[in-house]
Amino acid sequence: MAELVFILASDGNNAVLASQVENQAVEMGHSVTTVHLNAYEFPMYTVALERDIDELEGLESLSKTLSQGDAWMVFAPEYNGSYPPVLNNAIAWLSRNGDDFRILFRDRNVALATHSGGGGHHVITAMRLQFSFLGSNVIGRSLTVNSKKAANMDTIKAMLNSLTGGQQS
Repeated sequence: MAELVFILASDGNNAVLASQVENQAVEMGHSVTTVHLNAYEFPMYTVALERDIDELEGLESLSKTLSQGDAWMVFAPEYNGSYPPVLNNAIAWLSRNGDDFRILFRDRNVALATHSGGGGHHVITAMRLQFSFLGSNVIGRSLTVNSKKAANMDTIKAMLNSLTGGQQS
């Protein structure tokens, strides 16, 4: 059984998609903790602001929750050909928390998913580049859903198996 953390960069259709995937993960014996990035009201990251803030409310809690996951699945809509600012901002703050900007991300298995108004290819590519750069092991398969293309349960199962090394209870 794996401890999965689902990271939501949207509260709309991506939250619905995450719920579908969570149901399958739980059925396979995994536990899921869901992080709603919109619930963290982090200011826009700047170096000057980082110097002025002694402790950013919620950052340690978010970091702890993420570090306790064996693997992550990130759900984000396509936003101007990339991922939403809330995800970028959270990554910026998390990567500045501590002496090693990759420590939280290094060697962590990460799966990528989107429910997007468009094809979703750009957001998946952008997230793959970002998480790979940070040292994560991004699994090859991704989940792309839109109003004309429903989530494929075989894809979900295969991704969860890749993400967890096939662990089941």
